[in-house]
Amino acid sequence: MPEVRRALPEPVAGFVRRRKEPVVTQTLRSTAAATISYVVALHAVNSSAPPLTAPLTALLVVQVTLYSTLTTGIRRVNSVVVGVLIAIGFSVLVGLSWWSLGLIILASLVVGHFVRVDEFVPEVAISAMLVLGVTQVADTAWDRVLETLIGAVVGLLFNVVFVPPVWVETAGDSIEDLARRMRLLLLRIGEELTSPTPVERAAARLHEARRLDNDVADVDAALRQAEDSLRLNPRVKEGLLHRIVLRTGLDTLEICAVVLRVLARTLTDLAKERRDEALFPHEVGVALQELLGHVADTLVSFAVLVTTTTSGSADAAEERLTGELAAARTSRDNVAELLLRGARDLPRQWQLYGALLTEVDRILDELDLDHRSRRLMEELDRHTRERRERRPQFLSLLDRARGRRRRSPAAH
Repeated sequence: MPEVRRALPEPVAGFVRRRKEPVVTQTLRSTAAATISYVVALHAVNSSAPPLTAPLTALLVVQVTLYSTLTTGIRRVNSVVVGVLIAIGFSVLVGLSWWSLGLIILASLVVGHFVRVDEFVPEVAISAMLVLGVTQVADTAWDRVLETLIGAVVGLLFNVVFVPPVWVETAGDSIEDLARRMRLLLLRIGEELTSPTPVERAAARLHEARRLDNDVADVDAALRQAEDSLRLNPRVKEGLLHRIVLRTGLDTLEICAVVLRVLARTLTDLAKERRDEALFPHEVGVALQELLGHVADTLVSFAVLVTTTTSGSADAAEERLTGELAAARTSRDNVAELLLRGARDLPRQWQLYGALLTEVDRILDELDLDHRSRRLMEELDRHTRERRERRPQFLSLLDRARGRRRRSPAAH
């Protein structure tokens, strides 16, 4: 197998190496579904024109996850069918000209909003324009409707039979990468605390912290895809729990990123006050560097715990996080004592010192295991409550059925 990969052209070899990424999987699945739908339409539709509407619809319907396929597929099919029907109506009255084209686009966009196809309103107009331009449209339009239905059915069945992958691992890697970027930033900040720090350098660290917002947005997109891959997926037994664990983990890191930005701003303000000297006395700077190092390691340990799927690894990750939190809190108390002495000598700096400790405390509190457990329980309770509010009768019947099953063994 390695010899085969080396023989492939570099673009193809790179594609093979990335086969587990969503974009690669989506490319292969869409190609297969579109090809199958075309073959089916060739045998099912008696038309002189190639049945290209079928693979087009399959491409639109097949999504990365089964949940997105089922939720968007119906709207996509609806948009194409409505567009075809509008074209049939126009073909009876007018042909294709500049004014009829404008009129059909206007009508398609208006009708698209009424039939609630949401983000697929433009596809109503696209379908109508394509069909209106076909010769003998009155006959071929119904073939296009049949092709559309074939493409939609093939696309849906493809994702049901060949269940899309679960993208939890990809989202987990993104969360860990975010934590490691935050760790590197904290380590860089800590290295600069024992020497004179120009305001420009402190401001550069602040800009790095602000750019973490973009990283959080990228991770959020990967996490949304992972959440969709867990919904309605027969491979997953605890889909809701996985979604909540990952989502709350990202929420915690997002809060820590905000606090890290505030911490960088505090140090930038301190650098403005001390332009020609170190931000802190040497002893305090070394202690703060040690503290930020512990906080940095705690962030990564937390991310590893959140993304761990096996119980044995989770226990090891939890033990490591507990040790990192204890070391960070011990180091924090030492820094607090040193800063208190410094505040007596430089009372005008006490606000910045207090803000610095408060920001570190906030990060440690967010990463605390007890805090995380409470957050998980609150989210589980909220999801359960919302589900009961949406489907009260169904869940009531389900609870009764479960109750009967529990009582039946005792009765015998």
